[in-house]
Amino acid sequence: MNKVILMGRLARDPEIQTTTTGKVKALMTLAVDRMKAKDGTRAADFIGLVAWEKSAEFADKYLAKGKKILIEGRIQTGSYEKDGRKVYTTDVVCERIEFAESKGSGEPKKDDGGEYARQEDIPF
Repeated sequence: MNKVILMGRLARDPEIQTTTTGKVKALMTLAVDRMKAKDGTRAADFIGLVAWEKSAEFADKYLAKGKKILIEGRIQTGSYEKDGRKVYTTDVVCERIEFAESKGSGEPKKDDGGEYARQEDIPF
């Protein structure tokens, strides 16, 4: 089973792209806290997220840098060639996105009168 659940804050605003076939995708980076083994100080892992279609539209409308979210998804690996070298990638493909804090979490980041706080609430 390939299932990931993460909670953290967005390290940057979602980057929205449209593929050549017209699909919308959002690229995001999630900062997830972790404890260091020895001294107990906090550190963070920065995890690449990819959201497609409705999830990408949700991210574009509601998410911004610093927003605390909970995501559910799966790990996906890939590779590509750059400057003659093979580059390997590991991302989490978001299948569900929710807010992890209540203050202002239901407000769209763009002033368009939206009223939906969770991805599942969007009526399309």
